[in-house]
Amino acid sequence: MRTVLVTGTGGAGRTTVAAATALAAAREGRRALLLTADRDGTPEALLGLPAPRPAAPAAERLPWSPPVEAAPGLWAAGIAADAWFRGELAALQERGRGALDMLGATPLDPEELTGLPGTEAFAVLRALRAAHEPGAPWDVLVVDMPPAPDTIAVLALPEQLRRYLRRLLPAERQAARALRPMLAQLAGVPMPAQKLYETAERWERELAGVQALIESEATTVRLVVDPGPLADRALRTARAGLALYGCRVEAVVANRLLPTGTADPWLAALSGQQQAALKELHGEWAPDVPVRELPHLGRDPLEASGPHDSEGPHGSDGPGGAHRVAGLAALAGPAGAPEPRPDRPAAEPWTVEDRLADEGELVWRLPLPGADRDGLGLVRRGDELIVTVGPFHRVLPLPSALRRCAVSGAGLRDGRLHVRFAPDPELWPKSM
Repeated sequence: MRTVLVTGTGGAGRTTVAAATALAAAREGRRALLLTADRDGTPEALLGLPAPRPAAPAAERLPWSPPVEAAPGLWAAGIAADAWFRGELAALQERGRGALDMLGATPLDPEELTGLPGTEAFAVLRALRAAHEPGAPWDVLVVDMPPAPDTIAVLALPEQLRRYLRRLLPAERQAARALRPMLAQLAGVPMPAQKLYETAERWERELAGVQALIESEATTVRLVVDPGPLADRALRTARAGLALYGCRVEAVVANRLLPTGTADPWLAALSGQQQAALKELHGEWAPDVPVRELPHLGRDPLEASGPHDSEGPHGSDGPGGAHRVAGLAALAGPAGAPEPRPDRPAAEPWTVEDRLADEGELVWRLPLPGADRDGLGLVRRGDELIVTVGPFHRVLPLPSALRRCAVSGAGLRDGRLHVRFAPDPELWPKSM
């Protein structure tokens, strides 16, 4: 399944661009599902969605509201993070009922459960996973994500949590399950319950599945920006963070562009600022990443500008159809549908260059466009390299050859971090 994650700077119109992207895909004859994590009521007003609530039986606990057909081939749903969280916590209590009873704990009632900070991140990940279940009827999934810093944190979660699980519950220790009853008798204290390891295994499977989706070549990011004097810095930080986690940016969407050539001096000044920022965007991203330009409609996207706005590729859609996205018709064309991509693991962005013969070093090249030297940090920890880029950091396992080396230096040039490694004489294989 082709997946597009739409994020960007705050207030840039992410929901509108995500809806226009999904509509463009639907107009090409592909079945598109638009999921939105926005909780300010915009998706409901823009697409006619009902208030987010669980759509599936408790056994499935799908984290979105019932999908609504907003136009031919386009369904939309809101991620119901709080309702999903309540269902998950209730199920967790049920699985751990024995341990809770032993501790004398009183289970929480579903009515008293409320969403906690961070609930939305896990609900988005669960939604990604659920939308890709076998038999899903969608060809294209477009997800209206939170602002860029929050989106990057969400995309980093599966890898980080899997690392935590491996440290806290190593797989090799799970092999000793048969010995636990005997060890519990000898030690006189309860040993970790079987349910704990079963839960950890389930989480590992779920997290591995979501991480595979994020790392698939078929999953890309669209960055939405309202061009202006402050947009460039925010977008550079987002670009560096996405590159750190290997996320592929397929397009930058410059939204709400004002018309040029106006005689109004006030409007001309605003348009001039936008055009200057737009020129910087093209210089920064193109031609590797296209910059798509969406016009300011001069009206709310909810308003149709004419009778043809409510018609899809096959004419009027009738009640409950494309009239809900009528105002998006003028944006679907310039937004463009996502191009087809194979659903396979993306190529590893990090490469090791062998300079042993000439310089006696190996160089690990990490593409980090948008990174700033002042916000860059490196720490070697055993067989891992901890890379910090601004507010983001990632723990990268070293390739096998570099584990037998010591870091001899690093430099950032042309958007690439070059980390130099010198062979450790005690660990490097002796020449024959």
